[in-house]
Amino acid sequence: SAIKPTEELYETEFRNFIVWLEDQKIRHYKIEDRGNLRNIPSSEWPKSFEQYLQDVNCPFSVQERQESVDWLLGLAVRFEYGDNVEKYKNCPPATATKAEKPSDPLIHLDSNNPDFKAGVMGLANMLKIQRHDDYLVMLKAIRILIQERLTPEAIAKARQSKEGLPVALDKHILGFDTGDATLNEAAQILRLLHIEELRDLQTRINEAIVAVQAIIADPKTDHRLGKVGR
Repeated sequence: SAIKPTEELYETEFRNFIVWLEDQKIRHYKIEDRGNLRNIPSSEWPKSFEQYLQDVNCPFSVQERQESVDWLLGLAVRFEYGDNVEKYKNCPPATATKAEKPSDPLIHLDSNNPDFKAGVMGLANMLKIQRHDDYLVMLKAIRILIQERLTPEAIAKARQSKEGLPVALDKHILGFDTGDATLNEAAQILRLLHIEELRDLQTRINEAIVAVQAIIADPKTDHRLGKVGR
């Protein structure tokens, strides 16, 4: 079946994002070997992406987009830090002092226990948290979600009505024409929302880079990134 304009826009943005990650941060392929990945309009692009995931030793498949993107971002952050060690090594990690840091009960759990894995996966599916190859990481994500989104205070705050600033769509150039004014407007809105998401993502990446020195110092977190030559 034909791809709808909004789905096609999302697919194009997704492919451009993967190419940007490879070109700017991961750089696993030589420049002359990136042609298939850069051929955004090609119907063969999904196969090229699948091959790329295999080549960088990603544990997730091409069908598991959220998980594979999360893994690729982790790899990109690791390489970004490795390329700029002098820049980031003096950044103080965002951790509590020894006097303030409580004992983490998660470190005493047996992450290889089948019942533990089944329980974590059940919670992740219920809360719509993306899968991860490390079940302790998934459990930490579940804990963060519950603490930040499901406490009485967080629920009360989320219920408060929020009004955004009005945006004049006619001042934003779409760059293409779907042939339908309503679809054009929808595409403009999607693009603006996507830009906002990218800004938020960039902020989170910057925060991750600042804290990455403390993260990579823990060998327990390194296995998820695999061993990739550059």
